[in-house]
Amino acid sequence: MKKVVVLGSTGSIGTQTLDVIRHFPDRFTVTGLAFGGARCEEFAKQIAEFKPKAAAVFDESALGRLKEILGSEAEHVRLLAGMEGLIELASMEEADIVVTSMVGMIGIRPTVAAIEAGKDIALANKETLACAGSYIMNLAKEKGVSILPVDSEHGAFFQCMQGVRKEDVRKLWLTASGGPFRGFTKEQLETVTLEQALKHPNWSMGAKITIDSATLMNKGIEMIEARWLYDVEPSAVVPVIHPQSLIHSMVELKDGSVLAQLGPVDMRLPIEVALFYPERGEHVATPLDFRTIGTLTFEAIDEEVFPSIAMARHSMEVGALLPAVFNTANEVAVAKFRRREIGFTDIYRLVEHAMNHYEKTQPIREDYTISDVLDICREVEYWI
Repeated sequence: MKKVVVLGSTGSIGTQTLDVIRHFPDRFTVTGLAFGGARCEEFAKQIAEFKPKAAAVFDESALGRLKEILGSEAEHVRLLAGMEGLIELASMEEADIVVTSMVGMIGIRPTVAAIEAGKDIALANKETLACAGSYIMNLAKEKGVSILPVDSEHGAFFQCMQGVRKEDVRKLWLTASGGPFRGFTKEQLETVTLEQALKHPNWSMGAKITIDSATLMNKGIEMIEARWLYDVEPSAVVPVIHPQSLIHSMVELKDGSVLAQLGPVDMRLPIEVALFYPERGEHVATPLDFRTIGTLTFEAIDEEVFPSIAMARHSMEVGALLPAVFNTANEVAVAKFRRREIGFTDIYRLVEHAMNHYEKTQPIREDYTISDVLDICREVEYWI
């Protein structure tokens, strides 16, 4: 029986994680839940159903509302609030594995706290590795902690590389659906609306990641994650468009063999893989029927139309805190786009501006702390 803490339990990954746990009540128990603060009613229902020992809300102003909804149920759970509450929950002694699915920079410090406490990490917070990859992986190695990717693409790499020697890996083929604007020209992207960007052709996800899929910034971030998760050179991570999203990624070996992981378009599968590791669970997703799936196709990404790929690659080649700048600038720009303050292609412009500013004004050094990461991320907000 694994004891699980879920950070971001009311989001897309969080709710699907709880659905997996719901399917296997004899294998998992929820010992802690956390959310941002915007969905108090849903969070209260989760507390009532899963009865965690502790629950945390990042937005301290929402704590009163949560207590009001919980009523007498609040007496049976330890309620925490703010960043300190998230950190306490992530490092609680009872937990075996922490699912880190809170969106944005707020996920970094709780993830670090969980690693320092010796907890295995089911990682769905992209910012953690995108901003502090070398630090996180070194810390996990030092603490003997497993970083298990909760992501269709990185989950695919993880599964393909079981039993494969690192020195035999030549290339990681990172698949991308292409998003809603596959085949668009640069001119067509100029007129894209928020509503169009929020309509992903294959996946049902939160607003921020859906927009990242439309700009292909998500592929850039995933390139950085893959570089650190599997300790490969930046040039070894190659994104490719696969519109059907059934091959979740591929590992090319030095002899030319390619290992691919296929599965349904259902995030519960990589979640299940991470939670059950090193075992396998019973499927919660409907398996593929190869008699009916039809043709699988691949396309190169036009990096002139989608400059996110080149920017991510450049950030990895320069190193230091430039990947953190790339990720944070994108987060700030997407927020502006969602508030309708900027246009779709302005996201690329603002990210490029922030990266250029960093390279012109900041020292490039590989040794950094989490405080350095958080400091530079705060500065980025003022640059754009």
